[in-house]
Amino acid sequence: MIRFNNDYNRGAHPAILEALARTNTDSYGGYGQDAWCERAAAAICAELGGVDVDIHFLVGGTQVNYTVIAAALRPYESVVSADTAHIQVHETGAIENSGHKIETVPNIDGKLTASQVRTLAEAYRTSTIPEHITEPKLVFLSFPSEYGTIYSLAELKALRAVCDEYGLYLYVDGARMAYGLGAADSDVTLVDLAALTDAFTIGGTKCGALFGEALVLKNPALRRHFRSYMKQNGALLAKGWLLGLQFATLFEDGRYFALGRRADALAMRLKAACEAKGLPLYMPNSTNQQFVVLTESQRDALAGDFIFEGEGTLPDGREIVRFCTSWASTDDELDALCRAIAAL
Repeated sequence: MIRFNNDYNRGAHPAILEALARTNTDSYGGYGQDAWCERAAAAICAELGGVDVDIHFLVGGTQVNYTVIAAALRPYESVVSADTAHIQVHETGAIENSGHKIETVPNIDGKLTASQVRTLAEAYRTSTIPEHITEPKLVFLSFPSEYGTIYSLAELKALRAVCDEYGLYLYVDGARMAYGLGAADSDVTLVDLAALTDAFTIGGTKCGALFGEALVLKNPALRRHFRSYMKQNGALLAKGWLLGLQFATLFEDGRYFALGRRADALAMRLKAACEAKGLPLYMPNSTNQQFVVLTESQRDALAGDFIFEGEGTLPDGREIVRFCTSWASTDDELDALCRAIAAL
């Protein structure tokens, strides 16, 4: 069976394993205060255009989302997200468990828009009973979105303008950041994200690391005592150098960006195979997640040799399935899948 169900079903890039083995008998300070975390932070900062930031390394995506939002919001403040956002559909109420409401808006191609945020923020501003409702304070989005779509630079600038107008934080979950930046039609860079957001993450777990997310904090209000929030929420790893080493290795010689581009290129081969066969794409995109509409018999035929994820059923009974390439996907695996699609 060949897995295309997610982008975290392999261990880690060989360069990371080599670095771990090479340094295994070395000793380091704990809790992220070590030479590897310093080196990784410096490597990431070099990609951010010289902006003043704090960089922290956490183990997982839900953990970092929970910790950032818990640190950012007062008890009566809420998060704005698309109804398909990861914090809404895949984190088991983690944000609500921090004591904060998520105010969702209908997704548009997996994304939310500046006008949707403005509508929510203006409704609160003009409310005659603000003490009875939560105040939207943090806008959450993923790059790429849960459907693999990406925000353009213009869309991010529009969101930033609304956030500035209403005093909202803009936070970007970059669990699949490598694949968003690597998309052929992406016009967004890490420099742009550093300029336009209050905080964002650079994913490692799904992008070549054994585990780990790098958090970039720009807004001073979020940076103060953030390590205390990390500790309080179980996010301050004693062996923090294991995270720093991985990100330092990923950011050597452009490796992180190259891995994303390669996975996207493989996904475009899959996309082309589907289009050649006449298989509809539920929400076309240029990143590593491809959502394909299949009949039951087509799904069953592919399920004999490949593992993929079901994402829902259309009114006519056809199914939406997700095929996910990754940093570790091979040309041979893609060849086999493309041949199977052509034979449907």
